[in-house]
Amino acid sequence: MPASPKLTLDWKIATLTILSTTLLILDKYHTFTPSKLLDRTILYLFIPLLVTLFIFRENPKEYGFQLGDWRVGLTLTALGIPLMTPILWWFVGNNASMQDYYFGYFDGLLWNTFLDLLGWEFLFRGWLLFGYARKFGPEALWLQAVPFALAHVGKPEIETLSTIIGGFAFGWVAWRTRSFIYPFLIHWYIGTFTILVAAGILG
Repeated sequence: MPASPKLTLDWKIATLTILSTTLLILDKYHTFTPSKLLDRTILYLFIPLLVTLFIFRENPKEYGFQLGDWRVGLTLTALGIPLMTPILWWFVGNNASMQDYYFGYFDGLLWNTFLDLLGWEFLFRGWLLFGYARKFGPEALWLQAVPFALAHVGKPEIETLSTIIGGFAFGWVAWRTRSFIYPFLIHWYIGTFTILVAAGILG
């Protein structure tokens, strides 16, 4: 009987997977500070950065924490925003579940969406994407999109379904620019515009 193949695990891949999943679960079930936005910044931005620096002993820029190719990044951002605007306007304006869910998010809009998405984007389009890419190459684009989509469960169904492709697209922008900043900027715009339409400010 042939011997079983030796099981060899990459400890950094294991750390990325286990810790990111744990952070998402902790966010779902607990509040650690007076602000959920601060919680998410700590969980999704500061903790991965600290792990990168002191456990992985690497430079965070290897995980997309840099400006990267800013010319391409700003170009993709400038193209992505006008492309998404009419789609979002129609999509949110004609979907009652989206309007009901986001209607109450208007107060402190720009700052709140900024904090809500900054760590979120670093976790998926920085830490997981570039961490997985070392082992799995371009397949990391799909690997980071899966937990991103699952993390939307509880939001409107149509939005959650769209995040499978949306997560890949955000990942591609990060992959192309070597930075999480540009998908963050696009996502920040999308989140803000969605709330403005849902609140009836823009439609």
